[in-house]
Formats: sequence, structure tokens, C-alpha cells
Amino acid sequence: MQIINGLVFDIKEGFVSRDVYTDGDYISDKSGDGVAVDASDCYVIPGLVDLHFHGCVGEDFSDATAEGLQRIADYELSQGVTYICPAGMTLPEEQLSEICRVTAAHRKNNKGGAEVVGAHLEGPFLSMAKKGAQNGAFIHEPDAEMLRRLQDIAEGSIKLVTVAPEEPNGMDFIKAAVDMGITVSLGHAAADYDTALAAYKAGASHATHLYNGMPPIHHREPGVIGAAFDGGARAELICDGIHIHGSVVRLTFAMFGAERMVLISDSLRATGMPDGRYPFGGQEIEVHGNHATIAGHPETLAGSVTSLMGCVRKAVEFGIPLKDAVRAASLNPAKAIGIADRAGSLDIGKEASIVLMNKKDLSIRTIIFKGQVQ
Repeated sequence: MQIINGLVFDIKEGFVSRDVYTDGDYISDKSGDGVAVDASDCYVIPGLVDLHFHGCVGEDFSDATAEGLQRIADYELSQGVTYICPAGMTLPEEQLSEICRVTAAHRKNNKGGAEVVGAHLEGPFLSMAKKGAQNGAFIHEPDAEMLRRLQDIAEGSIKLVTVAPEEPNGMDFIKAAVDMGITVSLGHAAADYDTALAAYKAGASHATHLYNGMPPIHHREPGVIGAAFDGGARAELICDGIHIHGSVVRLTFAMFGAERMVLISDSLRATGMPDGRYPFGGQEIEVHGNHATIAGHPETLAGSVTSLMGCVRKAVEFGIPLKDAVRAASLNPAKAIGIADRAGSLDIGKEASIVLMNKKDLSIRTIIFKGQVQ
């Protein structure tokens, strides 16, 4: 396949006028079949990578059903999100085990849709003080042996775990998780700067939805946010226009640099669904437009109802250059969960997962997944 006449995402140069070739599942230096796809008036970008979202189209990853996970994967691919690492909620170990089993089984028997590259355990190793929309009844102290049990059930599928490092055994948990090959993220944490920085020095390398679920930054108490900056971590942002003000989005990209930013959707089962009430981690959420809160607690945000592609568009609306927004939703998350050798850019040898976006409004024209037009 030859993709012609488009402006192609290049990690060093931004967008350049050149053709992209595919040969089978991979990006190549020449076309394997002679088929041409016209990308006139389009940006050509890598398929996106969402490493923090909970569900969509009425399904939630935490329900741990094979059918639900398949529907999630199908919807995400339709939105140009080609690789997904869905997040589980704070739940009992028995339910987390089921999530891990379903993830492992899906990865063995993939029937289409976006590739499920692994799982993100956003809970239960969190701070009660900063639990946000997580269910406090199931919060658990950081427990390396519990994580190891879950990773065994998942057959190595856990790629990312969120932890509050100030909780008992937090530092030992971080070191053990890193030894298991799991990326550790600080989040839903009340840690002060020194504790959070020590956690990054112990091996954590990521920050879960920066600003949300942690103390606000203060010029004398920089907390997790300052430690993430000084500790060299990648920082997630929920760029749905609800969770983070546009000024703070611009400020954070300037502060951390585009190479350390990770856009996430943090999307819920209500994404792609009408307004109403929906179950959420043993609780209930209420959705009005693109605003989701815990039912009965309108002050508590509960995730987003915007896809990752929608978050890219919103970032651009906020003034982030498209090249930086795309990088933050493709290469950077791919690096964070260890799949950048095959995803996240349009380099020769990578998997041919490609999205054509109309220049006029950044809507999707064409999705190509591992060399196949969808």
C-alpha cells in the first residue's frame, strides 16, 4: 500500500509532505501490493495509544466480560485508537483477578478491534484521602505479593500500576513492581514532594492524570506534581475540556515538554452513549453532555466521556501544536508501556497502524490497522 499526497507525522520534523508505504502488517520503504490511498487534504498520523481509560459504548473493563472487552476494542479502533491498555478500578482482589483472566484470554484469542496490549491497575493501592471516584471500601495498602498474584493470572499482561507511595510498604511495592516489568505511576496520592521524589528515585516513572487525585501544586509545597517534574516522569493529562483548564494544559506542555506528556481519555462506559446514569466500580455515575460525576456528588468528577482522539482535538483547540498532541497520544504512551518498538510512530519497521485526519476539522477519514483498511 502507498499512502500519497498527505502531510505525514514525523517525530523530528512535525508534518512533512511524503508518501508512506506498507508491506503487509508493517511500514516499509516500498509498497507491497501497489494499492494507493489518497491522503489529499489529510494529516497522516500513527494510530493512537490509550493507556488509561475504563470503557465505552456501555461496557466497562472492570466488568471482566469477554464480550464487553471485545466491544470496547471495536469502538476504540473506530475512533483511531489502535492500541489500548484499559484500566481497572479499585475492586476486591477476586474481581481484579477476573479482569486479569479476561485480559490474558483476549490477548490470546484476539478477534479484532484495537489491540489490547495489557492492563492498567489504577487501583486498589491508593490513598483514601485522594481516592476521587474510586470506591474507598476496596482500597488496599500497597501489596507486592498481591500484585504478583495478579500478574501471574494476567500472564504478564499488567503493564501499568498506579500507587500512592506514602502508604505503608509503598517504596518496596514500587521496587517490586519495576522488577516485574511493570511501569509504576504515582496517583490518587497525598504524598508530599520528598516522598514522591523518593518514589521516582525508587523506580516510578509516570504520573496518573496529573492534577487530578493529588494535592495541588503550591510554591512551597510542590507535592507529586513538582516531584514528577524533577523526577523525569511522564505525566498524563485528561484533555477533555472538563478536568483541566486550557491554560493549565498549555502550561503543563511547556513545563514538562512534549516528549514527556501523555494524553489519556480516562473514558467511562458512558462514552459513545446518551446522557443518563451508569454503574461505575460499585457506584453510579451521572452523565450530562461531556460531564460525568458520581451520582449524588456533583462535585466529584468520575472520568471522561471523550475518546482519546477527541482529547487530541481538544488539545489542539487549547493551542497545543498538532504534532505535540499526536506525539502525546501515540509515541509517548507507547514508550511508557514498552511497545514503542512496534507502535507510536510511522518509522519503517513499525506496525502499519495509521489514521488519516481531515485537515479542516481533524475528523477521521481513514483508519488502517496493521496494514488493513478498516
